[in-house]
Amino acid sequence: MILKRFYDDKLAQASYLVGCEATRQALVVDPNRDAAAYLAAAEAEGLRVTHVTETHVHADFVSGSRELARAAGAELLLSAEGDAAWGYTYAASEGATALRDGGSFRVGQVRVDVMHTPGHTPEHLTFLVTDGAAADRPMGAFTGDFVFVGDVGRPDLLEKAVRVEGSAETAARELFRSVRRFAALPDYLQLWPGHGAGSACGKALGAVPQTTLGYERLFNPAFQQPDEAAFARLVLAGQPEPPRYFAQVKRINRDGPPPLDGFPRPARMPDRALANVLAEGAPVLDTCSTSDFAAGAVPGTLNVPLNRAFNTWAGWLLPYDRGVYLVVDEERVDEAVRDLAFIGLDRVAGWFAPSAVPAWAQAHGALQTVPQTTAAELAGRMRRGEVSVVDVRGAAEWRAGHLPGVPNVPVGELVDRLAELPVDRPIVVQCQGGARSAIAASVLHAHGVRDVVNLAGGFAEWLREGLPVETEMEVEPVPA
Repeated sequence: MILKRFYDDKLAQASYLVGCEATRQALVVDPNRDAAAYLAAAEAEGLRVTHVTETHVHADFVSGSRELARAAGAELLLSAEGDAAWGYTYAASEGATALRDGGSFRVGQVRVDVMHTPGHTPEHLTFLVTDGAAADRPMGAFTGDFVFVGDVGRPDLLEKAVRVEGSAETAARELFRSVRRFAALPDYLQLWPGHGAGSACGKALGAVPQTTLGYERLFNPAFQQPDEAAFARLVLAGQPEPPRYFAQVKRINRDGPPPLDGFPRPARMPDRALANVLAEGAPVLDTCSTSDFAAGAVPGTLNVPLNRAFNTWAGWLLPYDRGVYLVVDEERVDEAVRDLAFIGLDRVAGWFAPSAVPAWAQAHGALQTVPQTTAAELAGRMRRGEVSVVDVRGAAEWRAGHLPGVPNVPVGELVDRLAELPVDRPIVVQCQGGARSAIAASVLHAHGVRDVVNLAGGFAEWLREGLPVETEMEVEPVPA
């Protein structure tokens, strides 16, 4: 049996190719939209992709299963378990094979047994893999977003991301039962999860690429809790806010992702067109570093650096119903377009070279800047009542410790909560280390809030200076 792992660092997302050495058939599990990468990898191994499947309806990236199956002429296999409202509405029209608990299928001599493991989502499946050429029992399992290294998939996404009210508690209890059932399998079973550290599909994912069931039984907190109600409290507490784009991507994957046929490069726009694009109200995303943006940027542009967090913050801030423009280095245009397509932001209308920024300044006046302050300076200004401070981290981070008297408005919620922000004095934005607050400053500027300062070093620097901190005790609901 041949096993190859694909990993996208920015999404912290893993997909897999499994091949039969005898028949040269191959299965791809949880592919992203880069169909060409899987086809090339299969060809390099002398394999042909004959089967494509996924563990569940994903929320954090747009699935490539439909497009890959079409491109390879492969059988598409999709879960028929769970709630019809959030199952695959396109499965029948695509001729997909329905997968249910207890079923199985073969890829040459490789046997794949299907186990329904609801909790993260109602339709979630885990795939147990047996190398029939060498064994008569499973060697490993593709666990998707069910079991990670050191964690389990969050059960609150349907409620928090797509507003299925009251579903989180039910899902948490389903997850408990799935974990208990799964824990009865042999300790030697290798686990190949769908995500690693940095994914928002859990709260404490490990960075190790794989694990074993025996190890997780010993050290994963979800496997240590024998009480269903206590388990539900454990897995629901402290979950980060799901990025805004999760709801959109969930619907795209449910209804059928449109085929891309690669990642077409948008047209380069002339520098002089930047002013017109902004005047028309089109979103413009500058991908430069936060330090470069703070030193001088075109008013009205947003800043999300093209780094490991690019997908997440672009998905929080960009609209899906309008064309967007990028300010990006020419050698990174394709990377940015691909990253956006991975989360369903396919409408990149054009891109500007960084030279458009000084060209705008020459034609229209001074660039916008973001002043920086230190923790010590901020403490003095707070004592004198000279500034207002907003903590733009997640709610769980804020509850664990924050600057005294400082409210919490996460970056992704700023636009919706502008009315809550004080306008009678400068606003200092603050996060953990200074990166998210720099993005927040660009959001505020783009929406007309001009007197914005960034706390360099963020809350971490505040702690290093030994300055006072408040905490909030989270009161957990008692399950019925």
